[in-house]
Amino acid sequence: MSDNHNLVVRKTNLPAVINDNSLAAYMEKIKTFPVLSEDEEKKLVNDLQQKGDMQAAQILVTSHLRLAAKIALTYRKYGLPLADIISEANIGLMQAVKKFDLSKKVRLATYAIWWIKAAINDYILRSWSLVKIGTSAAQKKLFYNLKRIKSRLGLEENKGLAPQEVKAIANELVVNEDDVKEMNMRLGGDKSLNVAVSDEDDDERIDLIVDKSQNVEEKIAKKQEAAYKNAILQQCLAKLNEREQFIIKNRLLKEEPMTLSEVGEKFGISRERVRQIEEAAFKKLQNLVLLAIAVKK
Repeated sequence: MSDNHNLVVRKTNLPAVINDNSLAAYMEKIKTFPVLSEDEEKKLVNDLQQKGDMQAAQILVTSHLRLAAKIALTYRKYGLPLADIISEANIGLMQAVKKFDLSKKVRLATYAIWWIKAAINDYILRSWSLVKIGTSAAQKKLFYNLKRIKSRLGLEENKGLAPQEVKAIANELVVNEDDVKEMNMRLGGDKSLNVAVSDEDDDERIDLIVDKSQNVEEKIAKKQEAAYKNAILQQCLAKLNEREQFIIKNRLLKEEPMTLSEVGEKFGISRERVRQIEEAAFKKLQNLVLLAIAVKK
């Protein structure tokens, strides 16, 4: 982390997110910081870039804390402390403020969205290491596909799975039922803000804290982020050998993945050998992606 970045962090005096129990107070605090007009934002950016005005940096950061929190809350189902996710989002926001200039031809919010999400994604990748996810291909496949399958089956993400649902998912992914139950618990996420405010009201606490609407800038940024992620993935996949690429694409990236036996038949190798190659290729790909993200930063 550069000295310039440290300076921004020290001078902004951000309200602290100590733990998940302090989230409500934090959310109330950040609502007190005013939203900037475009002209106000331009002046502050100029003051920071041309004069090194750290007070301007503080205002730019604090006026966008609600955006950082809103994005962080969309990651609350990853089973990681929400306070930590928000803190990582704020680090991404500060990076965006440090690197932003008016030549970008967009508002700071649009530019900051990518930095915020990149910081959170990096934190999730570090936290959900292969050790924590598990070393088996089955567990990795569960991590990447469980939410998609639950959504397709019309199952609520935060609810436990009935025995027949566990069985259906296990059969589809060709994994152990106990692994399905364990991964579902891991991905259950933070529920402290995902409860109804009252018996008569369908609104959740999270909806009262953050605006549910998505502006045009965010939609554009989402498309840009998706394109960026796909470019990084394709770039890193290209560095694997032909067999590794085939196994990753057909075992981990397809909606309907091939079985170990099917891949083994194609290459004339055993199911166990396919599993070993898949595990090694996944580790290699993960390291390449982390390196690519770090270089981009």
